Amino acid sequence: MVQGTLEVLLVGAKGLENTDYLCNMDPYAVLKCRSQEQKSSIASGKGSDPEWNETFVFTVTHNATELIIKLLDSDSGTADDFVGEATIPLEAIYTEGSIPTTVYNVVKDEEYRGEIKVGLTFTPEDDRDRSFSVEGIGGWNQSS
Repeated sequence: MVQGTLEVLLVGAKGLENTDYLCNMDPYAVLKCRSQEQKSSIASGKGSDPEWNETFVFTVTHNATELIIKLLDSDSGTADDFVGEATIPLEAIYTEGSIPTTVYNVVKDEEYRGEIKVGLTFTPEDDRDRSFSVEGIGGWNQSS
């Protein structure tokens, strides 16, 4: 079983649908990998083309098949607006080790709503750190 850390570089987004009609929206991202969830900072007033340049680290196993990034607009006083989401398959990251910054489609209601730029790095956990040799265990050695 492959296990390790997934490092996600959230660079930015472009061409997002502005959900605030009177002013620029204040977008942020929620990154989810299986049951782990992390939230970016709010790009206040950045509108349709926010930049974050933030890194997030997840502990993953090979059965984590996708990373979901939901984009929302922070609204004070009312519920935050859902802007769209990107689903990033993780199969390639386990064999490649890293995927350079790549553009993924942001989708809402099965329609294109912009793009998000993300870089991925997977660092496998070293199995040798967790194993031990029989010789290393205390006790007696048979003398010859």
